[in-house]
Amino acid sequence: MTAHETSLVARQRGVECPDPCCEIRVGRCDVRNGRAFRDKLGPMKLRIPIALLLVLWPLGPAARAADTAQTDRPAVETEGIPTAPVVLDGVTLFRVRGVTSFPAEVRADGVAGRIRAVARETAVSADAWHAVEAEGRTNLVAADRFIMSLTDADAQMERIDRHVLAELYLRKMTDAVQAYRQARTLRALLIDTGYTLAATALLAVALFGVWWSFRRAGDAIERRFKARLRHLRIQSFEIIRAEQLLAGAGTLLRTTRTVFVLVLVYFYLQYVLGLYPWTRPLSRELLTMALRPLGDMATGLIQAVPGLVFLAILIIVVRYLLRMGRLFFDAIARGTLTVSNFDPAWAEPTFRVVRLLVIAFAVVVAYPYIPGSSSAAFKGVSIFLGLMLSLGSSAVVANFVAGYTLIYRRAFKVGDRIRIDDRIGDVLQMRAQVTRLRSLKNEEIILPNSMIINSHVVNYSSLARERGLILHTTVGIGYETPWRQVEAMLLQAAGRTAGLLTEPAPFVLQQSLDDFCVTYELNVYCDQPQSMLELYTALHRNVLDVFNEYGVQIMTPAYRADPAQPKVVPKEQWYSPPAEPPTGVVDRSTGG
Repeated sequence: MTAHETSLVARQRGVECPDPCCEIRVGRCDVRNGRAFRDKLGPMKLRIPIALLLVLWPLGPAARAADTAQTDRPAVETEGIPTAPVVLDGVTLFRVRGVTSFPAEVRADGVAGRIRAVARETAVSADAWHAVEAEGRTNLVAADRFIMSLTDADAQMERIDRHVLAELYLRKMTDAVQAYRQARTLRALLIDTGYTLAATALLAVALFGVWWSFRRAGDAIERRFKARLRHLRIQSFEIIRAEQLLAGAGTLLRTTRTVFVLVLVYFYLQYVLGLYPWTRPLSRELLTMALRPLGDMATGLIQAVPGLVFLAILIIVVRYLLRMGRLFFDAIARGTLTVSNFDPAWAEPTFRVVRLLVIAFAVVVAYPYIPGSSSAAFKGVSIFLGLMLSLGSSAVVANFVAGYTLIYRRAFKVGDRIRIDDRIGDVLQMRAQVTRLRSLKNEEIILPNSMIINSHVVNYSSLARERGLILHTTVGIGYETPWRQVEAMLLQAAGRTAGLLTEPAPFVLQQSLDDFCVTYELNVYCDQPQSMLELYTALHRNVLDVFNEYGVQIMTPAYRADPAQPKVVPKEQWYSPPAEPPTGVVDRSTGG
């Protein structure tokens, strides 16, 4: 093509062409003097790092983003015709159309691959590129290698003559191949490496400057304002402390410093990656890669606003219902509100069950409105968590059900003295999973509710408040002692024991007639189950005293023969050392 023809084509497109060596980007009327631009760039490269960092970089992202948005899309429709870009080294050479059986993306990838293969073979010169006319099409070849075919449909899409379009495509491909080879020469790579080192040094200086500047700013703020800051308060209520204000200022400084560092690193990476042909496409995509997640998140947030509004209203309604439920059950627990056949002790556990049911229902209602709930990942995580809970929560569920079963059965309550198997203690706390006891030795016993529900539970306190708790003890007395005397002595011992109830009155049972003695059982009443040990001790002391006073020998558990002397303690030896008689009692052992 002659210079005049090239200029004519450019004028037909509405673009001024300054020189025959111009480069026309078909379909966008982008006219650039490629070779002249490449030649002029060499002397200016020494100033590029500083210029990019201080001047050009703030202006570059928007332009590169716009160019990337146009060149890197896989397929667009031009006047209703799907097209795809032919890209070499991240630069779009032109766009091609396709058909149903041969899509535009497949055609563009094939053309780009053949151009790249020719560019890697330096033996193919620029003069070897030419057009070969065939029936109804123009084949573009490099030496003996086929590159692509142009048809009248391609030229019609560009609104230009097929032969002129072929010449433009050839010029575009030859210039791109030369740039491809030039960028991979040893000299170009060494120069680009030098620019990389210079940019790295400049980045290090800039990062140090940012760190030093913000450190000085932080020291200045702390030095000037620390003594002046006062606590923010309303009357006597302190809202924000001065230390919190300083900490907030420090956080703001660190955040600003991080933003500066990220911006510098971004410009550095964009410049350095743009120097090398292998990473140049990544440099063009760097801003898009950084902003695309933010854009996606913003888009997702905007789309989720209706669902979030619904969730917010649902949370407010559920909180209101739970608060009303809390007031209702608190009134029952305090006794200000009475519900027939409903124990006030059930108020708290019932509220917990109601709260759980309300929250579960709210979660079911809210699930479709949760952002991302319809995604496969969300469903997979939900199934995984459900499986984990179902496998690992069998004991938890068993204890939970057993705990509420114990509460509603009214087996015991906090403060009761109970016995579970061989464990005796006072109930300290009843929870959904465990029950805590304080043993008679002041030990804390923690029992799972599932174990309690399967054990024998004896409650010493439940009936003691109304009818009294029966304490009992047994003695074995020989047949030579009248049973009336024994019963009278046992009742006398019970009467001497302080803390026992006089009504109902104590009573004696003859449990059995054994081989050598009669077994008597003394039963007394008390209303203080927590004093069982003290009452038993006092009762046993009085039994021993009364039987010693009347010279009756306790035969328990058994004996082989009658002893020569009765096994009784003489009264004068009751307080043998180191025992001391109580005040007002005469010590007969000393004759006083």
